[in-house]
Amino acid sequence: MVTDKIKQLKATQEKVAELEKSIAAQLARELSQLPAKYGFTSVQEFIKAVKSTGGTRRRGAATAGRKAGGKRRKRAVITADTKAQVKSLTQSGKTGAEIAKATGISLPSVQNIKKELGLVKARKK
Repeated sequence: MVTDKIKQLKATQEKVAELEKSIAAQLARELSQLPAKYGFTSVQEFIKAVKSTGGTRRRGAATAGRKAGGKRRKRAVITADTKAQVKSLTQSGKTGAEIAKATGISLPSVQNIKKELGLVKARKK
């Protein structure tokens, strides 16, 4: 019983290894055809053209909290005064986004403060 399962496992591992090799070969073929597909005569020309596009990258966590200038945003300090501001703005009917903009803190921080102060309704299950 167990030996049969071990044999199945080994066979499956061999299939995975074959698939990995097949994928790597196919990927290499497709990548080598990219320059010609876009009208370039050499890989070097293609790479130069790609680099000349500016190479701007956007990645989730890597750019989180950054302004347009590329610098990280200064971390907001949540004080009792900030919490009081959030409370009064919430009670005056402002949205979370409006409160965040007015107080200079992030929307998640506003939500956390509202939750801490008991200003949000509990979700129904």
